[in-house]
Amino acid sequence: MTLPEMIYLHSLKLPDAAAREALDFIEFLEQRYGLEQVAIQHRIQRKAGSAKGVFQIIEDDENHLTDFKEYMP
Repeated sequence: MTLPEMIYLHSLKLPDAAAREALDFIEFLEQRYGLEQVAIQHRIQRKAGSAKGVFQIIEDDENHLTDFKEYMP
């Protein structure tokens, strides 16, 4: 078992407040060792319009239209 897996398994046993504290400490360590920017660089960059054609707006449904009114021309 890897060290990250062990940390994860132990984190599952913690109450929410303690898990939040553990996360805060990990984020502090990332900042201290300059790892925070490395993590940000590895994020996948989203492209505008990448979900085009995935969602459809049903024009016959008035409730549906009002939900998306701010996005419609």
